Amino acid sequence: MNLVLIVEDEAQIARAMQINLHAHGYQALTVGNGADALKAAARQPVDIVVLDLGLPDMDGVDVIRGIRGWSNMPIIVLSARHGSEDKVEALDAGADDYVTKPFGLDELLARLRAASRRAGPRDEVATLETADFVVDLAGKKIVKDGGEVRLTPTEWNILELLVRNAGRLVSQQQILTQVWGQAYAKETQYLRVYIAQLRRKLERDPSAPRHLHTEAGMGYRFDP
Repeated sequence: MNLVLIVEDEAQIARAMQINLHAHGYQALTVGNGADALKAAARQPVDIVVLDLGLPDMDGVDVIRGIRGWSNMPIIVLSARHGSEDKVEALDAGADDYVTKPFGLDELLARLRAASRRAGPRDEVATLETADFVVDLAGKKIVKDGGEVRLTPTEWNILELLVRNAGRLVSQQQILTQVWGQAYAKETQYLRVYIAQLRRKLERDPSAPRHLHTEAGMGYRFDP
């Protein structure tokens, strides 16, 4: 039985969706704001997220980005925003589907079935602990020695990519294209500078890194 996380600030709509999904064999959990959505997605074994973009505390697109920082769980947007630019922004942020309000129950159920078929195995984690620091992928933060380590957006993007591929070699080209774009695929000097910065912030001994390893001429590997 799939667990659906419903993120909807209008209580009446959320309750109606929850009842209807239960009637069709789904488990459903409802939250009314973005912060609670990110916490629930990280703590619960959620299979699918059904997300309204117009939330009281943050834009739904930021919720999508937050979840995509650590998980590939299917995200279906349900929104009253009909503009193509809104759809493009949500899909580019990582949404799998976009349904405009009002919508029919049959359509929503069909979208849920399609999302379930596309979903891969659920083996993701929201946090990764090492002997020296904790990477909170859901919260997009690093905790070391009881305090938060400040990373720049670029440093975080590099670290996130390496952590999500922990134990595996990630090529220089893959990092450069995913973090900076295809035009920077050969700019390896950028990468060396940022890896050095990450080591200074995270490693006990940056000159003898325990977690951020260089594979000469090939790329980098993160070892927890």
